[in-house]
Amino acid sequence: MRRVDLADADCGIAQAVGVLGDWWTFLVIRDIAGGVTRFDALQRALGMSRRALTERLGELVEAGVLHRRRYTDRPPRYDYLLTPKGEGLLPVLIALQEWGDRHLIGDGSLTATASSGSAESRRVHALVGRVLPEITLTRQDEQTEGFRDAWTVLYCFPGAFVPDAQGYPPRWTDIPGAAGCTLESMTYASGATDFTEAGARVRGVSTQRPDQLAAFAEHAGLPFPLLSDQDQKLAAGLLLPTFRAAGVDRFKRLTLLIDPAATVRAVQFPITDPAGSVDEMLRLVRDRRITASAGPSGSAR
Repeated sequence: MRRVDLADADCGIAQAVGVLGDWWTFLVIRDIAGGVTRFDALQRALGMSRRALTERLGELVEAGVLHRRRYTDRPPRYDYLLTPKGEGLLPVLIALQEWGDRHLIGDGSLTATASSGSAESRRVHALVGRVLPEITLTRQDEQTEGFRDAWTVLYCFPGAFVPDAQGYPPRWTDIPGAAGCTLESMTYASGATDFTEAGARVRGVSTQRPDQLAAFAEHAGLPFPLLSDQDQKLAAGLLLPTFRAAGVDRFKRLTLLIDPAATVRAVQFPITDPAGSVDEMLRLVRDRRITASAGPSGSAR
């Protein structure tokens, strides 16, 4: 009898546990969401036996969480990719990560930032040299956009709101690091031409809905698009630090410099001075101007 057959038929939690099984399954989904989609790469990354990995991948394909895409015929080899059903698990991964970061690794405090020596900081800085998974996000104008073919400064912010319209979440200013999103966006807006001349485009991203971002972008007169990660594909794919406020998982403030091959070349985290971080990022972009003109084969440092 399968695990799912033993679950309470009327309890969604029991049914989900019946499919997901043990902690290995969550780690398999975590790595596939991050772009590790081939069997040998998954086996190396996870360190689990080939037999156990084969069983779990087969169970997840059978459950409709993953699907296989053949990339070679002789011998037949497959990428394992999340289905829409599997992508529905990404908020679960983010919730587990946020709980672990806050209550197991951290001291339980609700915060939108972290210390420079924290596990979250080490995780973010380890992204340098990492290629982003194949992700497209929805812009404020409902168009979609990816991260290839251009140098991109991507600043991740907790939430930006139109004063006296959308309103701020309750006790927003009491959360360390949450305030400053409007200042950060306006500072990037004032320097957008400088970034363009240095060879990089600017994009902002939060977990807010596109319509919320559109209202703020219009209010602030931003000359660049804002992107919505409301489905948490970017957050889960890169294991970006988050916090939960007003029932929404939100980015902790950080910035990535991404090259045309979708490789992370520099990071800023934690950010304690939102406006000052813009000037610092412009210096980083200018330092890589020769690299930008040379394409994605330049230095990663």
